[in-house]
Amino acid sequence: MSDPFVHHPELRALIADPEKSMFRKQSMAEFVAFIEDAGLDTDWFFSDTEREANRAAALKGREGKDFWFFGCGSLMWDPGIRFAEVRRAYLPGYSRQFILKDTFGARGTEDAPGLMVALDHGEGCHGLAFRIAGADFDVETDFIWRREFIAPGYHPLFATVETDHGSCEALTFLADHEAEIMCADLSWDEKVRFAATGAGLFGTSLQYLSNIVAHFETMGIEDRETKALYEAVLEYIETNKG
Repeated sequence: MSDPFVHHPELRALIADPEKSMFRKQSMAEFVAFIEDAGLDTDWFFSDTEREANRAAALKGREGKDFWFFGCGSLMWDPGIRFAEVRRAYLPGYSRQFILKDTFGARGTEDAPGLMVALDHGEGCHGLAFRIAGADFDVETDFIWRREFIAPGYHPLFATVETDHGSCEALTFLADHEAEIMCADLSWDEKVRFAATGAGLFGTSLQYLSNIVAHFETMGIEDRETKALYEAVLEYIETNKG
């Protein structure tokens, strides 16, 4: 299969070229230096040894084989990985939750927290599944762990996703509720405010939410909570402008 978008040509314009992804352009040392130069703390990041040990344990027995990677947030528009195929996918038993409170500088700060999604247990979650060729296994999984396992927040997980072209087992990352950034008790008003006002080195929380909504509209995905949050955020901004 030569065209990664053969099943979903409509996604071609919505998914960033991985070679241009800011996540891919920097080594881990360069990324840490970038964060520190911005005056942000990196003491809570995993060490290279810790991150590599987690990657090796999670992927044991799968080395060098094609595998699938499921994303339901920013991975849908900026996966940063070289993928051989993309499919719209549904993950039963888990859900997209707006529980990641960002005060560490990505899309929010201590003074103006940001809001992002995390995968958690639930009724089901729509997203995208990317197939990574076995020949790219080491390079791409190293990149995935540098992005998704940079600091406490997630646990790697393999779960079965459903697609229009059959089911497959996919790697994803599940919320770690012991991590400081995961806040399952956020009120609705807090979510709205954080999504409306959070901003950091990687952009605003509103841009993040808008990208998810745009993907859902293109793919015909109904997500009532995300849509309701987006509408409430726009109303909040209109009410508080000036």
